[in-house]
Amino acid sequence: MNLVVKHVPVSLVHRLWPVIKPFIADAAKKDGGTEYTVDQIKLLVANGSWLLLVAADDEQTIHGAATVNFINYPNERIAFVTAIGGKLITNENTFAQLQEVCRANGATKIQGLARESIARLWHKFGFSQRAIMVEYKL
Repeated sequence: MNLVVKHVPVSLVHRLWPVIKPFIADAAKKDGGTEYTVDQIKLLVANGSWLLLVAADDEQTIHGAATVNFINYPNERIAFVTAIGGKLITNENTFAQLQEVCRANGATKIQGLARESIARLWHKFGFSQRAIMVEYKL
């Protein structure tokens, strides 16, 4: 299946949200739903703070979605993947397209938090493990 990664303009977020929401909800559920709720993610995308990307096939059927937050540091502009969900959307072609979208938005690096299984998958694309985040809830 040939997938094209597309940026969703803010003006179309509300129209496409019913299709995209299950992919984002699945991603939020897998992180335990502790960082962001689906409604908070929608708000951040709809107000333009985060970028919304979809992976669509030749018939324009959406098979997955991702959200990206750009973070500016003194020496880098990070494209931080805040949520990604879908089925069979990660391959060399879609990753190359993600890189191009991030570069077009000025990013110098792509980062994200990942479970061990996803970290192994992304390692295939050249990601390296910088740290493992752990937390203690007070």
